[in-house]
Amino acid sequence: MRFVGIDPSTKTGFVALDEQGNVLRQKELTGVGDIDPYRMRTLIHEVKDHVQKGDLVCIEGFGFASQQAVQLGGIGWGMRMMLEARGISYYEPAPNQVKKFVGASGGKRGRTEKEKKAAMIAAVTEHFGFEHASHNVVDAYILAQIARCLYLKEKGIDMIRHKYQAEVLHAILNPPQRKVRKKVAK
Repeated sequence: MRFVGIDPSTKTGFVALDEQGNVLRQKELTGVGDIDPYRMRTLIHEVKDHVQKGDLVCIEGFGFASQQAVQLGGIGWGMRMMLEARGISYYEPAPNQVKKFVGASGGKRGRTEKEKKAAMIAAVTEHFGFEHASHNVVDAYILAQIARCLYLKEKGIDMIRHKYQAEVLHAILNPPQRKVRKKVAK
């Protein structure tokens, strides 16, 4: 069994781990060229070529503060549709859950995107000893570790060392119920 993390973006991070947490594959995928929708389609096909039947996948949920929301939404939904079409189930940790899993979330408002990414890279190095030049691959690594921990938790093996990690796993396995708005009769 492999545990796969996918950080969908214009440069998509992809990481596959084995059951012991060893990195089997780590790569930043970009698609072909720089003209959309061709680049987006080839990027989705690159991810398809790396995912295998039987993989347990975590794909990062959609961020709401993105300047490229439409483009990233297209890439993200394309990858989800590809996974669903291939019968590969997946979890969708929210971006804040990914940060929290390595202790990199919290009240440091006012930080630049570069500072936030550097904090994530440092937190992953501290927690797991994993390093990579691409922040997209680092995020994918966290997602792959979340997938691995979810699997082991369901097998009764607890690999969690920090309370905040347990909170993330619990939130993913027990998402809050969405409130349904009732129509008011006129």
